[in-house]
Amino acid sequence: MENDVSISLELANRLCQAYTEQHKVRLFSQCWGCLKFSKNNPEKMCFYNPPNNDSCRFVNKLYKSQKGK
Repeated sequence: MENDVSISLELANRLCQAYTEQHKVRLFSQCWGCLKFSKNNPEKMCFYNPPNNDSCRFVNKLYKSQKGK
């Protein structure tokens, strides 16, 4: 978990969608499990961790890469 990342729920959800579109969800991967069991409810996804929404390493990595641009 990254303590220095603070992402709004809406932005975290958009970053998650962008990541899964770019990398394609593989069967039995973290993203596959997250999407399957959350049923696309952002409050049940891996990144959801109020108030920072910083629990998904993929979302954090994408956020940091876009923030640096």
